Amino acid sequence: MRWSYRFATIFGTDVRIHITFVLLVAWYAFTAWQAGGNEAALASAVFLILVFGCVLLHEFGHILMARRYGIRTPTVLLSPIGGVAQLERMPEEPRQELFVALAGPAVTALIILGLGGALAVTNGTGDLLNFDPAHDRLVPALFRMNIVLLVFNLLPAFPMDGGRVLRALLVSRKGMVRGTRIAVRIGQAFAMGIGVLGLIGNPMLIIIAGFIYLAAEAEASMVETRAAGRGVTADAMMITDLRTLPVYATLEQAVRLLLAGEQREFPVVDNDGRLEGLLTRDHLIRGLTDQGPGATVGTVMARQVEPVTAGTPFEQALERLRTSGLPALPVVDQNRIVIGLITTDNITDLLLVRRHLAAPA
Repeated sequence: MRWSYRFATIFGTDVRIHITFVLLVAWYAFTAWQAGGNEAALASAVFLILVFGCVLLHEFGHILMARRYGIRTPTVLLSPIGGVAQLERMPEEPRQELFVALAGPAVTALIILGLGGALAVTNGTGDLLNFDPAHDRLVPALFRMNIVLLVFNLLPAFPMDGGRVLRALLVSRKGMVRGTRIAVRIGQAFAMGIGVLGLIGNPMLIIIAGFIYLAAEAEASMVETRAAGRGVTADAMMITDLRTLPVYATLEQAVRLLLAGEQREFPVVDNDGRLEGLLTRDHLIRGLTDQGPGATVGTVMARQVEPVTAGTPFEQALERLRTSGLPALPVVDQNRIVIGLITTDNITDLLLVRRHLAAPA
């Protein structure tokens, strides 16, 4: 994730903070400093950090519930628009998604009960950890903020928690693809409403609305992609008419091969045809600039390439391609002999054909 940095690792999940979150804290602190000096700036920064601490607890509600169903969460990202727990996969059963979606709001509800209990015990009086900006106190301010977060998260605006609850209920009746598409349309309608409110008075709502709209569309696309690729393995989506390069070939030879056809990525092999690496067009251009046309492809190719086998399932192959950061991955047999190449373009073409064939006449 660009512009994000690991802050801690909790229960095996990396907690990452986006740089814009740091800028947000700095901006609120600066604004408070202008109004009330150093103490106000510190109080404002501490309050915002505590709010995001509550958001983090909310996300770990999702994470720990997902873990009960065998779903890992490699990272959780904190940004100015909230937290995002990046599950390695979505729950397969609607009931599981329902419980995972509700676990976060349940944690927020517990936080509200705890803070409300503190207010009840003191009858809302006393210092309650003094907090300045706007002459508010810390506990009441956190109490109100968590109520806002709970209500906002439970709006049926997919992919927020309320939208995921709605999707889980729809999927049980309509199926995954159709249920997701309905939930997405409802979520995008809410997003447009939130955007209109932002135009009236709060520009931050416009950013949130844009995030909801685009994230909902991306989720729908991902679900449709998974459905279209169900039952497909790497051998059904790989390019078999391809050229390879020996590891000792020069960049000049690679340029000739690049210009001779439409292939843009070339598996690099040893004398026995076993995979050594992958030469992409970017590697080739960079190598020509840094080392000249006489350098060998072995000096500029990507070496840390995790290939797929012919029987690798579609989702696993797609995820490996996505996480590799490369535009293509070689397909190899049990002896690491290259037998094909999967690229983003030919996967897209395959999915378009399968969606068309699956569409009702």
